[in-house]
Order: sequence, then structure tokens, then C-alpha cells
Amino acid sequence: MAKSMRTIRNPFFTSHPPSPFFHFSLLFFSPPKKSSPRFLNHHHQTRCLPPQIFLLLISLSLVFSGISFLTSSLDHGSTCVSTISPSSSLNFFISDDPRHLVTSLAVSGASTLYPLPARGGHSGNMTEEEREFWKQPNGEGYTPCLDFSLDYRKKSARISKEKKRFLVVVVSGGLNQQRNQIVDAVVIAMILEAALVVPVLQVNRVWGDESEFSDIFDVEHFKETLRSDVRIVSSLPSTHLMSRQTIENQIPWDVSPVWIRAKFFKQLDEEGLLVLKGLDSRLAKNLPPDLQKLRCKVAFHALRFAAPIENLGNRLARRMWIEGPYIALHLRLEKDVWVRTGCLTGLGSEFDRIIAETRMAQPRYLTGRLNMTYTERRLAGFCPLNAYEIARLLKALGAPNNASIYIAGGEPFGGSRAIEPLVKKFPNLVTKETLAHKGELLPFTNRSSALAALDYIVSLSSDVFLPSHGGNMAKAMQGNRAYVGHRKFIMPNKRAMLPLMENSSVSESELSSVTRKLHRKSQGHPESRRGRRDRDVVAYPVPECMCRHGKHRSVGFF
Repeated sequence: MAKSMRTIRNPFFTSHPPSPFFHFSLLFFSPPKKSSPRFLNHHHQTRCLPPQIFLLLISLSLVFSGISFLTSSLDHGSTCVSTISPSSSLNFFISDDPRHLVTSLAVSGASTLYPLPARGGHSGNMTEEEREFWKQPNGEGYTPCLDFSLDYRKKSARISKEKKRFLVVVVSGGLNQQRNQIVDAVVIAMILEAALVVPVLQVNRVWGDESEFSDIFDVEHFKETLRSDVRIVSSLPSTHLMSRQTIENQIPWDVSPVWIRAKFFKQLDEEGLLVLKGLDSRLAKNLPPDLQKLRCKVAFHALRFAAPIENLGNRLARRMWIEGPYIALHLRLEKDVWVRTGCLTGLGSEFDRIIAETRMAQPRYLTGRLNMTYTERRLAGFCPLNAYEIARLLKALGAPNNASIYIAGGEPFGGSRAIEPLVKKFPNLVTKETLAHKGELLPFTNRSSALAALDYIVSLSSDVFLPSHGGNMAKAMQGNRAYVGHRKFIMPNKRAMLPLMENSSVSESELSSVTRKLHRKSQGHPESRRGRRDRDVVAYPVPECMCRHGKHRSVGFF
């Protein structure tokens, strides 16, 4: 893939050479050479340019100066990112010829993982419903804008040089759960004015994945992107190594920056080292604007996947993209999902018995509402949609039967039987296993996080993304797709849709009409986080991390 990454620079100290016109303009606008004393009197004559030429030269000078300024990347003082429309503008950069495909744009401050352009439904033999299905949402002019306040820049300039206080964070869970904790680890390091040691990835107890941070993410890029915010180090200095260190893992939910400082700053300042574990969803979703922007900077800019993952992910995405528009479906049918949600598989009593026995043996995994029956859980929207329900939903939304569908997620419980209803309606199903060439996935054997990262990359480039169940992947994809241009994202309204599917008196045409109305406002259009305390800024980057042109604003620190 052709790609390049431009280093973020301070716009006021650009390393770009001055434009040729700059030297030319100096001939006319440079101050006069120092005259000898005998000419210092009010009678000396000065050569003046005609006013028309003078104004023309000023205009041209401003134009070239503006171009020079825009081509230099911003440091973190005000990172306003210009993204390309997913429908038309990007086509200037990406050719239909597969030899010329580019998956990452080298634009100043662009997201480090930029998708291939949406293809859209422009084929002449499509129905109106199918065209509408592929149509991308209106981004309403929102683009990424990380304009940190002056107070934040002053504080971070000092914090980024910290050498006394060090924060170690142990993160757990699957890929997107790890990403969330890494994002908050950086924010907490900023709050505590500490250097952050590259986060430690705990061995996943469900999949046995022993990957380290560097196996999944690009460590040097992580450090470089955040060098103006927080100092990132690969390991603790010898002066801070201790034989025994207390691990803080009793952090309550929804804690504020004030709570974090009151709880840990004195200890950290005295001991020089703090180890935190169990950060998942502990830090409040509502933080001061600068810290929200830092969350976006980490999630969408700093956390780039390691080169082997990114390269293969880009190849897989390109293979899907060449064939035309495609759907990425995050199908949550793995065994652990059924165990955790307390739901039935829909595959029959034999499979349901296996899930029930596993749940009884490991009750700590159950995260569903304990006081609800299976039917109540399902109708309340707490269960993942099964393959049959997904097939009916896609059909009702107008997806063509020949649509290419990439299935992201782990091995479904029940194997091919679990997805058989979906295959019957939409036969063009592929997974990373069927899309990859022989041997391409071997380096990632038993590495669930790396495999999930491949799913992430291919899903981001899809024309339509649809999760069968909420969760960390759905939230991450919702926010990332918004950040790169509001690409179509459909969150199933299970609570309103399932009763209709079970009502035999509702015809398929009626179901289709009602389903499209139900999902008209939840297809990736800009949704503001303002006023919703339960919304994560990484899933809803408007308005803290995205703004309309001309509405960039600086905001206060904590």
C-alpha cells in the first residue's frame, strides 16, 4: 500500500523551505540597507512601486505564505484535521486500478487508519431500496478538530518532560477493551502529571492470548504522536525498580480527574511509581474538553496497529473493495457471548444445554440481567441477533441478495450451522480465513487480539457496518467511522424490531417499511454527545473532537 506519515510539526517553526516567491518578495519588501549619515535627512528620495503592483505582490505573498502554512503539520497546539469525503473527493487519490490503491492518506494530522473510499450504489440495475441501502450519510460538514487550549499546552509542555513520577497500567480483555483502557491510561497520566510506561497487556483468560503491546500496536508511533502531551517510556528506569509494588485495582466506577488526583497524586509523588489495574470504564465518560480531545487523539491517531497487522489488514480490505461495495457484519455468535449474555443460541436444546452448563460452572462470566428470563432479555435488546434475524434485518433494510459480506468476529458457536440462515439469503459471505491467502494468517495463530485488529481494519473500509450486538467493537467502529467522514453505521434497534419479526400478521413489505423508518436516524449521521452523560466521546466524537469549518474553538483544561 502506498502510504506515508507526515511528522506533526509546530506551524510557527516550520522546517519547510520558504517558497520561491518568498525570496522574490524580499526584493520589494525588505527594509532598506542602512544609509550613511550624510543621507539621513528628510530630503532623500525613495523609489516606490506603483500601487497596483504593490497590492498584487502582497496578495501573492499571502497566498504562497498560506500554502506554506497549510502544508506544514500542526503540533498539538491546534490539531484541526481535514478529512476527505468518503464518496467523491477521495477518488482523486485512489484509482480503480488495484495497483494504485491507497488505504492511508498522507494528509496533515489525518487518522492513522484511513479507510478505502465508499463505493456507493451507483449501478444502473439496482432498485431504489438497494441504492438507499448503500447511500452514505450526510456528514454535515463535521471534520476532526483537536484544538487544545493554551492552558493545556502549557501544562503538557511540562508534563511531557516528566522524569520523576511514573505510571504503569495493566490492561485486560479483548482488543477494543484494551484500546479503551490504553486511552484512559494516557489521560490518567496527564491528570497525575506522570510519565507513562508502555501499557502491559494481561494474558487474556478467555482466549489465552499472550501478545504484548508491541505485537499489536506500533510503539514508536504511539510515543511520537503523544510526545507533546505525555512522556511515554518503554520501561521503568533502574531508579524506580522495586522488589515489591502495590497494585491499585479497587477503582470505583465513573471517577473524576479530581478523585484521581486526590487518591493517587501524593502517593505517586512520594514513591515515584504507581501501578494501576482494572481501568475498564472506571474513568468518567464526562471529562473537561481538553481531556476528551486527548482521548480522541489517542484512539484515532496514536493507536496505530503494528506493521504486520496493518499490512495484512490493508491487503484484505483491498481484496474486498476491488469487488465493489461491501458490508462488514460483526456477528457475535461465539460461545463466550452466549455464556455472558444469558441468552439462548437458537440452535436447539443440545447447544443451549452446553451453554447453560458452562454458565453454571462459571457464573462470574454472566453479565446479563440476572432477574430477567431469556424471553425478557431478548425482547429488551440484551441478546445478540442470530443469523436468521440478521438476514431478515438486512433484507428489510434493502441489502441486495448478491451483496458481499465480510463477517468479523470469532468462530461462531455451532460452526457452519450457526450461520446457515444467513448464507441462504446472502451467499457471498467471507471471513478473514477465507479471504486470506495460504500462510498469511500463520503469524497470528492463537493471537486473538491481532485477528480482531484485522477485522477492525477490514470493517473500517466497508461501505456499511452493522453489529449484531453492542459492545466495545461496535462503539469503536461507530466512533472511528464518524471520525473519518461519517461512514454508514447501522445499530439494530432490537427492542423495536424483534416484536415485529415475531408477529406473523406483519408482512415482509410492512416489516421492510417499518424497519427502514426505525433505522433512518441511526445510520452514521453526526450525533452529538452533548447532554448525554452515558455516551463515550470515542464513540460520539461530536462536538468535542469534531466541528464544522469556522467553528473551531479553544476550551479549558481541568
